[in-house]
Amino acid sequence: MSYCIIGDSCTDLPESMKKDPHFRLVPLTLLVEDETIIDDDTFDQSSFLKKIAECKECPHTACPSPEQFMQHFDEADDIYVVTLSSKLSGSYNSAVLAKNLYLEEHPGKHIEIIDSCSASVGQTLIAKEIQKQAEEGKSFSEVVTCARSFRAAMGTNFVLESLEMLRKNGRLSNLTATICNVLNIKPVMVGNSIGEIEKLDQARGMKKALEKMADYVASHAVNPASKTLAISHCNNYKRALFFRDLVLARQKFADVMIVDTAGVSSFYACDGGIIVAY
Repeated sequence: MSYCIIGDSCTDLPESMKKDPHFRLVPLTLLVEDETIIDDDTFDQSSFLKKIAECKECPHTACPSPEQFMQHFDEADDIYVVTLSSKLSGSYNSAVLAKNLYLEEHPGKHIEIIDSCSASVGQTLIAKEIQKQAEEGKSFSEVVTCARSFRAAMGTNFVLESLEMLRKNGRLSNLTATICNVLNIKPVMVGNSIGEIEKLDQARGMKKALEKMADYVASHAVNPASKTLAISHCNNYKRALFFRDLVLARQKFADVMIVDTAGVSSFYACDGGIIVAY
């Protein structure tokens, strides 16, 4: 059976997966003051970060329409859609609506919508696991079961250079963000089991925060010897390498993937942010 794995554009893919014909990305839209930016191959990270830094009003994102998901549903027998956490975006709900509308005219079609309960490289790892299981010849239902089990065991953490975007979008209180920024406190954050953002720990300065996050990853990774350590960075590859080395000094992984953030992940991570999934 042929298969297609569809992600929204918060799925930060390495070049090899972008070139793989089994993968498709459906773009979200970034709204910065009076400008609309499509999060696709035309996205210019450096220009975007400059616009965000200068933006006086609160930027927003808009999820894809159901039609944008549906246009890919004819491309294979088995369709798997992996979205940004439903607690952070309407992308999941839009994909579910797309599935329901499509099935009205194509009953029996294999379509599964998977809420990643994560973001960025968390979505990437789930998509990678789906491909692995599909290539091994598992049935549609078996692939779905494996993907959900993988998601349940996966962890997602991040440390951001600035908390301003989370504050502006209502993810953190004004007081918390202000205190952290003034005192150079960097919280270590986690995406919990239902895809909400929680604070794990904090440290003064990025280096110490990354060390704390590396400690957490090393102690909480499930079967790391068989897993990929996936790191996404917003415009700071050197920092991503530093964090990789911190983790690998504490725990061994089967593989390491490092990618730069695309539009939506850049929107939330801000310049210098590090996101890890494992």
